Amino acid sequence: MSDMEETTRFLAKVPLFQNLKKVQLQSLAKSVVPREYAAGEEIVTQGEGGIGLFVVVSGQAEAIHTRGDGTKVVVNTFGSTDFFGELAVLNDEPRTASVVAKEETKCLVLTRWELLGKLKVDGEMAVVILQELVKRFQRTLGVL
Repeated sequence: MSDMEETTRFLAKVPLFQNLKKVQLQSLAKSVVPREYAAGEEIVTQGEGGIGLFVVVSGQAEAIHTRGDGTKVVVNTFGSTDFFGELAVLNDEPRTASVVAKEETKCLVLTRWELLGKLKVDGEMAVVILQELVKRFQRTLGVL
């Protein structure tokens, strides 16, 4: 995904960004970095620091948490327009799960410093994104 306008249109479909203004989406589109992962490749690793927020463009990935006893459990599956890594970006803590590509997967990556920089400059963007994150947490809590 190289065309800026195409990237902007795609970001508008991502739940985390769907309520942003076009100019805000364009700002994000300028900052994302495309990455491709082969089937079976680890995209992020549990216990490591979080360098960015990942948005799946195509393909599929699984979040896998390894428990203290070594057992692994799939905690989430991600497809197009899904995102992950927001917690590690916001709180600078190690990843709580690994994310592994189930098939060839393309992502857009927004680095921690890019995202935090934009949120500091654009308070409205910060509020909109935080509201979406709260909705996501509420849905998650409703499932538990």
